[in-house]
Amino acid sequence: MGGRTLVTLPTYVQIAWDPAGFEPGEISTVDLLGHAVRIRPVGQSYLYDFGDGGAVGPTSSTGGPYPSGDVTYPYPKAGRFAINVTATYSGEYSVDGGAWIPIADTVQIPGPEEPIDVRTSRNELIDQG
Repeated sequence: MGGRTLVTLPTYVQIAWDPAGFEPGEISTVDLLGHAVRIRPVGQSYLYDFGDGGAVGPTSSTGGPYPSGDVTYPYPKAGRFAINVTATYSGEYSVDGGAWIPIADTVQIPGPEEPIDVRTSRNELIDQG
């Protein structure tokens, strides 16, 4: 995958979860000693590393597309970089359909790196006359 952007142009990013895993709010149910235990992850914060020393966060935002996304970064120089997001999760569980109970601990999980090419652009006025 990967993408392209231009130097100093705000680059919009958004988190996407692997369909094989569980994203915040998604519920997994397991049988534990004859009891139905539901577990759901809760996204606490996200730290965006843009691969050139720049970062955003930690923030509760999962980003979004242009123009409404709220996680952006203007690369100051051209190059090939790797964007990475480290998510901090907590969770909740419920036994036999009871109330959700928060899990006090958190875990940090780094996501995969996504490459991005940052390029320069040159404007030129041409006399068409």
